[in-house]
Amino acid sequence: MNLEYTPNLYFIPSNMQDQSLFDTIPSLDLADFLSGDAALKQKFVAELGQAFGQIGFVAIRNHGLSDDLVAKLYANFMQFFQQPDEVKMQSHVAGLAGQRGYTPRGQEHAKGRNVGDLKEFYQLGQTVLDTDAIKSEYPDNVFPANLPDFQPTVLEAYRTLETAGKHLLSAIALFLGLEETYFEPKVHNGNSILRGLHYYPITNPDEVPDGAVRAAAHGDINLITLLMGASADGLEILRKDDKWIAVTALPEQIVVNVGDMLERLTNNTLKSTIHRVVNPPREKMGNSRYSIPFFMHPRSEMDLTCLPSCISEANPKQYPDTTAGAFLNERLAEIGLKK
Repeated sequence: MNLEYTPNLYFIPSNMQDQSLFDTIPSLDLADFLSGDAALKQKFVAELGQAFGQIGFVAIRNHGLSDDLVAKLYANFMQFFQQPDEVKMQSHVAGLAGQRGYTPRGQEHAKGRNVGDLKEFYQLGQTVLDTDAIKSEYPDNVFPANLPDFQPTVLEAYRTLETAGKHLLSAIALFLGLEETYFEPKVHNGNSILRGLHYYPITNPDEVPDGAVRAAAHGDINLITLLMGASADGLEILRKDDKWIAVTALPEQIVVNVGDMLERLTNNTLKSTIHRVVNPPREKMGNSRYSIPFFMHPRSEMDLTCLPSCISEANPKQYPDTTAGAFLNERLAEIGLKK
């Protein structure tokens, strides 16, 4: 029997048996999955699947991002956001629902809320380099003309994170009992987004709208999110007992979490855990916070119908059938980016 495609036979280490009431998220090494050592690979798959099934979050080492690239990426986004609003607005493109270029303050809010988050952001998407017809679905990326290092830096980071995301999805496929390449055609030239976030300083906390926070509690839309360490604390994830736990990536790690699309595909077998970015103490609200997530999306035609292997009498089908493109459009409307 080939254990590599039999998820229920994966060995789960004793310290991973029940992480539902966690204080920290598990840390795994992507090099184990890529090592060529079958035992290390199997252990990585088991632990990643266990973490995503119970916590929905994991920290990953050896993800491919160099310290130099991360430093350059943050420097470029910081340079952009520190410019006057009228300069930043030159990179804003109306009618794209924030999917390319600059989106100003207060435009996005969590699903079910009407108060905008205390942030502004810049998004870049897929660059199709082959003859794939999907290129017609994607608007061109926008690059600020006055920052010459911006374009090569963000494109290198995009490709690096996309590669790491593909490896992680391969591991998830194995955990689910699918072929290792199951996700590859679904994410080839996928609609993934690299987002530079600026949680801007608040000079007068008394003027903050009631209930406004840096990022209200939400689940991500996509398959998985890869997040490099932010410039300040603030990320919290909601535990099963409704306790919020602070999460900060170590310098050599990225934080990876399950998105709603993957939760939907697996019929809640893998968990898209609610998370938020809280406001800092009043005395620190005058400080900026920067964060750079990579939202890994599939192609729009990907079928998100719940996998038959994830449906049972104990876990009946939870979601109606849909595609990734339809689900994304629905969510963009719900969070205020698409009319």
